[in-house]
Amino acid sequence: MMRSIIVAGLAGLIGGSAIAAEKVEWNHSTWGNPRAFTKGFESVAAYVEEKSGGNFTIKIHYGETISPSRENLDGISLGAFEMANFCTSYHPGKNPVGTALDLPFLPLKTWDALVGVQDNFQKHPLWLAELAKWNAMPLFAGVLPQYEFMGVGKAPRELADWKGMRVRALGGIGEAMRKLGSVPTTVPAPEVYTSLERGVVQAASFPYSYTFGAYRLHEIGKWFTEGLQPGTVHCPIVMNKDAYAALPAEYQQMMQDAVPRAYDVLKEAYAEADAKWIPIYKERMEVITYTPEQNAEFEKLAAKPVWDEWVAQYADRFDSRGVLDSILQKAAEYK
Repeated sequence: MMRSIIVAGLAGLIGGSAIAAEKVEWNHSTWGNPRAFTKGFESVAAYVEEKSGGNFTIKIHYGETISPSRENLDGISLGAFEMANFCTSYHPGKNPVGTALDLPFLPLKTWDALVGVQDNFQKHPLWLAELAKWNAMPLFAGVLPQYEFMGVGKAPRELADWKGMRVRALGGIGEAMRKLGSVPTTVPAPEVYTSLERGVVQAASFPYSYTFGAYRLHEIGKWFTEGLQPGTVHCPIVMNKDAYAALPAEYQQMMQDAVPRAYDVLKEAYAEADAKWIPIYKERMEVITYTPEQNAEFEKLAAKPVWDEWVAQYADRFDSRGVLDSILQKAAEYK
């Protein structure tokens, strides 16, 4: 396990409280470059380093330098690194319980709902048990904004225009697009630009708005949707259980204390990204919006029907209905 602990001797004092005097270095695996989404776990790393007086550090490895994005959960399981983020829709067979948050049109339209529901889900017994099979445990939910689409070629000005279109759409969003007649495919984020440029897909869904700019899709895109809001994707930040258990109690508490701040940092980062990117998109591309009636038609077609299919798919493996109901019940608190 890529972990270095050097006993430094006497405890130090920071802010008047004693901290453990062990030197601990963790490694975090992620993909892509620093962007709005990464600011959440970047803030965790900054917090623990500050509060430990530099004794506890988390080195973030961007760009899949220590693990491919689809293999981060495997790396956590093996102890190749102590911390990582991954998206459940990248490998639903590994984490079917977690894909509940990938379902389309869940009633999570506000930031408070997104954070409240996803953070609460990290404590669900079935999710904890599923992660434990990979020797993993959640730190916090890497909350992503609602998704939209950006594409090339003919713009889908009517819902019928999506029929036959090849789209990059993960998890439940992909199933929702299938209901419109699209052909969804799972393409990891770093490969989306090339897939769109070469015509492998005609449109790609990403968290709106920062991700399109972070992966430069606006450089080749001709149109984008606004207000479609088909859902989001579950991309939690997890830790190796053994590595966490080996941390001094003070460091464990620092990790937990960093979580609320991480959510606040994410909210601010997404707002700053919107202020930067949305004007650029609107200047360069056609904005595709749908009427309330069209959005309602899409939701009727792809919300509950996809939910029910998910429940049926996993009913013999775990209490899938109970998992979905727990999400909807928590979401109802934010209406």
